[in-house]
Amino acid sequence: MLKISGPQLLSGKVKISGSKNAALPLIAAGLFFEKFTLHNVPRIGDVLTFLSIIESLGVEVDFSNGNTLKMNMKKINIHTLDLEKIKKIRVGIFLFPALLKRLWSLEIPYPGGCNIGKRPIDEHLSAFAAFGYENMGEGEHIAFQWEDNGKDVIIRAGFAVTATENILMMAAFRKGKTTIELAAIEPHVMNLVEFLRSIGTSIEVGYDHKMVINGSINVQKEAEYTVIGDYIEAGTFIILWALTANPSIKIEWVRIADLTAFLSKSTEAGIRYDISDENTLTVYNSRSSLRSAHIQTNVYPGFPTDLQSPFALLLTQAEWISRIHEVLFEWRLNWLVEIEKMKGHIAIMNPHEAMIFWKTHLKGSTVSSWDLRAGVTMILAGMVARGDTLITNVEYIERGYEDIVGKIAKLWWKIEHV
Repeated sequence: MLKISGPQLLSGKVKISGSKNAALPLIAAGLFFEKFTLHNVPRIGDVLTFLSIIESLGVEVDFSNGNTLKMNMKKINIHTLDLEKIKKIRVGIFLFPALLKRLWSLEIPYPGGCNIGKRPIDEHLSAFAAFGYENMGEGEHIAFQWEDNGKDVIIRAGFAVTATENILMMAAFRKGKTTIELAAIEPHVMNLVEFLRSIGTSIEVGYDHKMVINGSINVQKEAEYTVIGDYIEAGTFIILWALTANPSIKIEWVRIADLTAFLSKSTEAGIRYDISDENTLTVYNSRSSLRSAHIQTNVYPGFPTDLQSPFALLLTQAEWISRIHEVLFEWRLNWLVEIEKMKGHIAIMNPHEAMIFWKTHLKGSTVSSWDLRAGVTMILAGMVARGDTLITNVEYIERGYEDIVGKIAKLWWKIEHV
């Protein structure tokens, strides 16, 4: 449980960590090689859980040197795979490309993840079948066997991020041309694209969300790459500093180009900031200038669904009436009941829409983390509210943000584990 005492004001600077969503598929891609080195890897729950799953395969993992990860795959063994841990983390599905390449068959439980509904994996299953693998799974298990057919294939990813990443990994290490239509192009997807290009894979990316990959079965023995900064963490801190800076806070490693839609909506809502360069900006306390806004999440480059909850918290401090339209995940707005506990004026209209009424003086309360992004939003809410806020289920937060409590505490905020 976290205890936060508010409200207070902060000053100083913060550096954004490596992206969770970029690190996980890159770690999975490392399984194709004998040795793999990855830099700027965030030390978070999801990464550590995924690495423990990989270690259960007999992979030698060295994550002792800061944020640099080294992996050695020479002793990989499918028979020791920890299936129970896969049930707890959605990215278990990332094991398929490399292990199918090595073993021709694989069976795992349906992967788990955040409490935002059981997300379908139809795009993954369709892709594996298109590559020539036969689905033998039943019930809560996924199983494929046989080998890639080597034919040119066209696969529709439906803008699904993890499916696009899995298809990219499958396509990069096979014969034939793979065309992905309706591909996701989020920054973390493009980080994987750039890695695959760095090892010689030909990948064309079109404005119409189409990717064309000409793969190769010749896999080099060693590879090395760097994880990009987390633009979701950057957006979260921009909102936090707009509410608590005294008078401003500098944010480094922001990757401003990844936040175009978010920064546009931030300007509309009255957040004041200055951009120093492509990776650095300064955010000023904007409490007196916040205005209502209508946000609608969308696939990238639209407004990120992972910034929906912190932006909604910001809007509780804005004048007039705001509207949230979550188009990607059903019931992801349910976390707003926690803001109601803090005396926020919220109306959940249906599984995809909510309204926020006027500027509210939030009061400290005992609240819960509904998922990773809603959990960190409760930290923001506690920092804005008057009095003490207690946050339960903090394991969600620790899964996706590297030492966020430590980063905030260094700026002289009273936040502690109890």
